Order: sequence, then structure tokens, then C-alpha cells
Amino acid sequence: MRLEDEIKQPTFQNEGQKAYINLAFTAGWLSGRQAAAFRPYSLTLPQFNVLRILRGQHPKPATVALLIERMLDKTSNASRIVDKLEEKKLVTRTVCPANRRAVDICITESGLRLLRQIDDEGTADPSRNGFNQLSEAELHQLNLLLDKIRS
Repeated sequence: MRLEDEIKQPTFQNEGQKAYINLAFTAGWLSGRQAAAFRPYSLTLPQFNVLRILRGQHPKPATVALLIERMLDKTSNASRIVDKLEEKKLVTRTVCPANRRAVDICITESGLRLLRQIDDEGTADPSRNGFNQLSEAELHQLNLLLDKIRS
């Protein structure tokens, strides 16, 4: 559906304004779809993101600083997310033997199993969120344009 119809705004000041609003609207739309997809697993998108980072580190531990550096949403409270994941027994937190001021965070077998289930069910598959509407060439162009905006 066209942005104009979605937000009931027939005109924009210019294409730049429309692109900015369209990008913000689409980001919110994707967030909502992802939140709904992860709800059956009792996960939020930031929690899923942390679990994926930890799976990538596995079997090595991660620190909160590493999680913050790699998270998609830099405004998320990584410590609080780890607290929630620890309550769910999806991660463990232990004092680093080499540096007693640091804390090692590791994904548990339960966390790995949950990610395998999410992978097997295709929950995080981008094609479920409209990306199947774009060709490989269009996806490549979209990635180039998004990278260009951030540079």
C-alpha cells in the first residue's frame, strides 16, 4: 500500500520528506510485525538480537559492552535485556575469572534450542516481512541506498 494511503496524507513538501517519513513508517511497521512474530516465544526483538549475538559468540562468552556494540538498537538497555534472558534461563552470567570486574554472558542450551526452533519455523525469515516482494537486484539497491544514507 502507498504511504499516502497508509497515513492519509495526500502530499508531502518534497521527495526527501516523503522518503524520510516512509522510512520511519516502514521501520515501525517492520518492528510491529517482528514483535508479533516473537510474542509466541515470549521474546522481544532486542532479546532475540542478544540471543543471536551470543549464539555467534558461542562457546566464547560475551560482555555487555560487546552486546551493546553489536546490537541493532543502540538505545536498548543491554544489561536489563540480559537480566530478562537470565530469568528465562536462556543465558548465564558469571564473573570473568581473568577480570573480576567483568561479567561473562553465555547462551544456554535452552537459548540455543529456542533459536533453532525460531530458525526452523522461519519466524525471523525476511520474506515474511515483505522482502519477498523485491528482486535480488532491488534488495541490493535498497542496501546500497540505506548504507549511503548512514555514511
